[in-house]
Amino acid sequence: MKYCIIGGDAAGMSAAMQIVRRDPEATITVFERGDIYSYGQCGLPYTVSGLIPSTDDLIARSVATFRDRYHIDARTCHEVRSIDSEEKKVVGVHTKTGEAFFHSYDKLLIASGASPVMPEWEGNHLPGIHTIKTIPDTNRLINDLTSAVREVVIIGGGYIGLEMAENLHALGKNVTIIQRGNHLGNMFDEDMAQSIHDEAKKHGISVYLQEEVKRFKGHDRVQFVKTNKRDVPADLVIVAVGITPNVSFLKNNDIHLHDNGAILVNHYMETNLEDIYAAGDCATQYHLVKEMDDYIPLGTHANKQGRIAGINMAGGHQTFKGVVGSSIVKFMDLALGKTGINEREANELQFSVEAITTEAKDIAGYYPDAKPLTVKLLYNKSNQRLLGGQIIGYHGVDKRVDVLATALYNKMDFHELEDLDLCYAPPFNSVWDPIQQVARRAKN
Repeated sequence: MKYCIIGGDAAGMSAAMQIVRRDPEATITVFERGDIYSYGQCGLPYTVSGLIPSTDDLIARSVATFRDRYHIDARTCHEVRSIDSEEKKVVGVHTKTGEAFFHSYDKLLIASGASPVMPEWEGNHLPGIHTIKTIPDTNRLINDLTSAVREVVIIGGGYIGLEMAENLHALGKNVTIIQRGNHLGNMFDEDMAQSIHDEAKKHGISVYLQEEVKRFKGHDRVQFVKTNKRDVPADLVIVAVGITPNVSFLKNNDIHLHDNGAILVNHYMETNLEDIYAAGDCATQYHLVKEMDDYIPLGTHANKQGRIAGINMAGGHQTFKGVVGSSIVKFMDLALGKTGINEREANELQFSVEAITTEAKDIAGYYPDAKPLTVKLLYNKSNQRLLGGQIIGYHGVDKRVDVLATALYNKMDFHELEDLDLCYAPPFNSVWDPIQQVARRAKN
């Protein structure tokens, strides 16, 4: 059996390893347009500050390891340009030599990932303007962060924007965040985001909300970011306004795509085309709360989807159960965690939603060094089903979000949170966990 995989990172290599384990006679060829395989993209911001010493530390397995130890034909600098689903072959080009290649397959996995969005702003070609998605992107940024760089502007206040703000602040740079919306962290509701704004202010990070970037100004290098309200001085700019699935090579196929361009897959990671699978940042994920296909490109999802795809390509019959939208991000001293859906999403889906917010402590309030937690939970008034949670604080955010994620996965109703048998001792928790304190306030 000839297996072909497009993309050599999380989803692609998770699939490849499953095929290796399940089909000893497999011939596996992987086409990666870059020259690095299998690394932790989520760690990239922390290499900028030096908290993680080198981007090399993020590489899980080298290309040589896949080739020599697992006998995978792991090719680098091979960019697939088109797929012929009828002839079962991929067509591409070697990005360094320009030489074309053709490769036939029995089963194909598209794990081509996603690329950062760079809007068509005037001046976006100027030196000093960066996006962050890959190790080469990050190394270019690190090399550009000379002592002459004092003013750094980050466009976008999502996961990457907040993480980059923290790590550039740690280098002593003056950091400004420009956000088109009315609050940072648009995965949270506006009332919860006030904590993020307060944290930015506490650490001297400037934030401009409801401003639209118009263009970049500079001569040999970027010097200003011009918005609809002001000119912001900039020695270096990071654009972090989102990502888009890498699917341009599919334009001549009849493969089904989501409205945002991601490849639609079923629970077996199959596309609508025979023997073609998709996984990771280029594919959709089924949202268990929304009960619909969604696009939440995270490393956790990519690894899980890739694993399921590999199992099924090699003859298995496992399903990807779906996601509930769990995520967490560190911003300065705060942990920002959420799972499920927020109020905006609930209203868009026309749920009859009730939201309850409370201020609590991460451990017993009388125990030394207890820290505040802000907890917001949402439930459906019509059937009492839990819809989502948002938690912001200094400690203990992650474990509460994970409890809520488990509850959402199992479709628990709001009042069942009160019955959970959660750990208690004063150094670790209150006798009623903060999420249970919120649940007790719900209307019956």
